Amino acid sequence: MTNSLEDFNEILSPDESLAPWTWLKLGGPAERFYQPTSRAQLIALVQCLAQSGISIKVLGGGSNLLVPDAGVSGAVIRVADPLLSEISVDGNTIMAGGGALLSAIVSESVRCQLAGLENLVGIPGTLGGAIKGNAGGRQGDIGDFVQTVEVLTASGDVAVRSGDELTFSYRKSSVADLVVLSATMELKPDDSDDLTSRLKKTWIMKRATQPLGDQSAGCIFRNPRGLSAGALIEQCGLKDLTVGGVRISDRHANFMVTSDGATSAEVESLIEKVQNAVFEKFGVNLEPEIQRWS
Repeated sequence: MTNSLEDFNEILSPDESLAPWTWLKLGGPAERFYQPTSRAQLIALVQCLAQSGISIKVLGGGSNLLVPDAGVSGAVIRVADPLLSEISVDGNTIMAGGGALLSAIVSESVRCQLAGLENLVGIPGTLGGAIKGNAGGRQGDIGDFVQTVEVLTASGDVAVRSGDELTFSYRKSSVADLVVLSATMELKPDDSDDLTSRLKKTWIMKRATQPLGDQSAGCIFRNPRGLSAGALIEQCGLKDLTVGGVRISDRHANFMVTSDGATSAEVESLIEKVQNAVFEKFGVNLEPEIQRWS
């Protein structure tokens, strides 16, 4: 049976403000905001929207996202815990849904004495967002462990990406499909105490050097090859530079912190000021890591 859009009215919130759903707490409304409650409903919704010619954006944890003040047209579908949040372990393989919180997956891997993901502690968001952006840190990226990725395409078809179809590079991956439904990751057994020790060490270091208690969206810029974006920004004397309700963190120069009354336009302005200053001083073009919707 073919669905009509009216069949999804129970999970539709028209003109829903997106600000509360993002870590920066910024941005205008979504014309159509959907919160599916099951995998089957998500797939049926995407198929119906695609057939209706309505553009679709997917919102995960909202931790690496800048929504324009004017909002976005079309449909926004929230794919995050509790939707697609299952996590299971079979031997050295961990399988998780695309809406599962990365923090929950990291905790489960350590609990099961499997090594690799403990270095991702402190990275917010969902597995889907982590895979698309190849989330990681100095000790490695999630793409190092991903074996298969089950996806939902923009037309509503389900497919599995593996082998040569999966490539990962710095903060990028070949996974460009609409939704990550699930993924499997191959890890290695390790001593529980060693794992816990490494996890705690990474967490303490991040807590000491990043403004985790402030309203921010993680790193704003990708690190240029062989360089640190935060160090370049700091060397330009830009720590604490402020535009309206947005300022560069005094703890880590690659973080921008927002306060009440801030706007997305102010974030964009600060991004531009930083890019101009770094290019003028070092001849380096800083590429934003944060996702910017239009």
